[in-house]
Amino acid sequence: MTQAELLHGNLLRERLLHYRTVAAGDTVAANLPELFAAMNRDEVRDFPALRPHQRHPWHAFLVQLAAIALHQAERDEPFETAVEWDTALMALTPDDPDGAAWCLVSPPQRPAFMQAPVLVFDFNESWKCLLAPDELDVIKTSKNHDLKSQRMVGAREDDWVFSLISLQTQSPSDSGSYKESSRMNGGWGRRLGVGVVPVGGYGARWARDVRILLESRLKICEDFGFCNDGLKLIWLVPWDSLMESCLNPSKLNPFYLEVTRRVRLVFMSGEVQCRSATTPNPRVGKIQGGLTGDIWSPIETGKDGERVVTIRSGGISYAIAVKMIIPGQLRFSPAMKIKLNDGECGLRILMQSIAWGEKNTNSGYHERSINVGGRMAAILRSGKVDQLARIASHRVQIIHEITSKALWPALLVLFSRAKKKDSGEIDAAKSIENITSRYAKYFEKICDTSFFEDLSGQIESEHPNKVWDAWLVTLSIRAEEVLCSAFLAGPRSAQLRYRAQSEAIAKLRSTLRSPKFPDLAAALKSRQSDMTEENHEPA
Repeated sequence: MTQAELLHGNLLRERLLHYRTVAAGDTVAANLPELFAAMNRDEVRDFPALRPHQRHPWHAFLVQLAAIALHQAERDEPFETAVEWDTALMALTPDDPDGAAWCLVSPPQRPAFMQAPVLVFDFNESWKCLLAPDELDVIKTSKNHDLKSQRMVGAREDDWVFSLISLQTQSPSDSGSYKESSRMNGGWGRRLGVGVVPVGGYGARWARDVRILLESRLKICEDFGFCNDGLKLIWLVPWDSLMESCLNPSKLNPFYLEVTRRVRLVFMSGEVQCRSATTPNPRVGKIQGGLTGDIWSPIETGKDGERVVTIRSGGISYAIAVKMIIPGQLRFSPAMKIKLNDGECGLRILMQSIAWGEKNTNSGYHERSINVGGRMAAILRSGKVDQLARIASHRVQIIHEITSKALWPALLVLFSRAKKKDSGEIDAAKSIENITSRYAKYFEKICDTSFFEDLSGQIESEHPNKVWDAWLVTLSIRAEEVLCSAFLAGPRSAQLRYRAQSEAIAKLRSTLRSPKFPDLAAALKSRQSDMTEENHEPA
């Protein structure tokens, strides 16, 4: 069998990638150069086979690869035709004129797409056999907690493409057998993507981020110590997993596309399968804090210095999202900043990440999209965000204080009544603190759902003080509704039920009208006066 016959799934020649069009939603099959040309025309709406947790790795890959090809071709703007893209991409792999480096399957000793060459290769017991793309992917499908394992029977080639990119660019470490992606903060880190989404299709954001990445090139080299002419596509270099084969970050291109795991796809019995080996040593040398100049990764300062942000098990809450929208508490990466040419309206800020859970587990995929009104966009673009930051921080603080100082004590009054009775009104497995916490979190979740819509309403309004007062009143109504919903978990005996409920309601209302909440007390008093005047108006 010739070398050419051992090649399968050439992404530059075969139409293996499927996207839906903006115009009609039709599904189109394309090769990689054709896809780039379609995105440049902003004809791509989405990718039907792309799973949610793969969205940011796929977007980052397309941006980085395009930027690498354009820089090598000494261009500042994307190519217009598929032929031009094909020429530019082939120029990145001069040692593989037959396109092996862009094939899903090639001889093991040669590079394949996102798969490093293996110098000594045989299918012994050290190489696991994986039959489906979801077995290969980042989320721990073997535990069946996010996605069921081996569901993708009869998968297409683009399913393997998306899983490969997800695995190779956002993998955490795993019990010493595998090492993490260099663009994350250590083995427990997770790759977070935050960026501005302009009006248009998928290509509009892609073109924006390609331009930003090209403009940031020299600064990334200077700030993070990469090499202007360094290694671009790491999968081109053989990897035996020994420490000696670890790549020095200073030898890498600032846009480098990495591979984190040793895997090889094979074509057997008419279908693609995968062989996977352990990687006890990292492919890229240690990068402190995951600081690689990733244009979508915000940076925080901790006790050990700067590091890229990792989303924890709680996900992207309103309190965390505020930090990633308004500059101040984090160092923003370039794609997070609203630019002059991003347009005046219709902008979104998109946040995407798998969350880190206890014992270095994945805690689900989290995504948050926040619409940015025209006035807020102008404020963020100008950089004069002090007033906006104060308003947002005050809102975060108010929700936290109502939860901890008003709703929590009222819930304790309700549930303590049940606890005093010996007949076990509350299940023994649920302590007062646990059940109180459950309802308090429910209140915060309700506030979280509309937090940025409410914030934008105040910023965009001609009467912000009225909007602020109305929001405070809404918080008090929400808190009381949550407390009333907790009545079902409170005392059930007639002797205790009504007393506990009335005391809890009285506790909540008195606290919300107390000096602890001066703004809220004033808003409630004003609302009461307005209602009184309405009730006394002549018919």
